[in-house]
Amino acid sequence: MFNRLEVSVLPPGPRWAAHLQFRIDGEEVVAEAVGEGGRGPFAQEALPGHGRGPLWATGEARRVELGEPACTGGCCGYLSVVVQRHRGIVEWSDWQVPADRARLPVFCFDADQYDAELTRALTARRCQISTK
Repeated sequence: MFNRLEVSVLPPGPRWAAHLQFRIDGEEVVAEAVGEGGRGPFAQEALPGHGRGPLWATGEARRVELGEPACTGGCCGYLSVVVQRHRGIVEWSDWQVPADRARLPVFCFDADQYDAELTRALTARRCQISTK
């Protein structure tokens, strides 16, 4: 059985630029891992309007930063994951978490659903930019 990914683009606030929120099987994963006041990846970097960003899964494994605690990643560490496509499956594994946080499990997504969700989030981000 596959996990289900949902990506939301959160508007900029007083401290952070627009950033992403990830729900896997309905649970918010970044907030749990980075704690209150932290953030997900900046939308402009994770879902760039000019092409595919680091979240797009390929056959080559790559580490992607998904979050930072309020005290900054340089202090307590970043939340990151290895993203890789294995034919029809996208895998998030080998989590690195900020200090004193629980490591997350491996998540496996249907590649078609994963790609569709990133495309939907990118479209939502473009709509936010064009309405400003």
